[in-house]
Amino acid sequence: MTNPYAMLGVSETAAAAEITHAYRRQLRDHHPDMRSRESNSGADERLRQILAAYALLRDPHRRAAYDRANPCHKSTGPIQVPVFRTDSVRAHPPLWAGPVRWQR
Repeated sequence: MTNPYAMLGVSETAAAAEITHAYRRQLRDHHPDMRSRESNSGADERLRQILAAYALLRDPHRRAAYDRANPCHKSTGPIQVPVFRTDSVRAHPPLWAGPVRWQR
């Protein structure tokens, strides 16, 4: 089985609600009623993989067992991303919005 986290497009530290949201999004995108007949090659297998990944990750006990058995999928820490600041950012003043007026 491929990495279920990658199959659903979530991180290894994703919460249950995030996993469910990603599963429903993937299911909606790959559902047989939503695709054309021409794009049928491999789509059923992809749908089976999505269903299997969600079945594994939605159960906390099965997910913990998978994480213990496959420690290579765990991230080693936060990813550091370089941030480059340009002078053009400082050239424009920040946007400002006035007070919000609620109307009845």
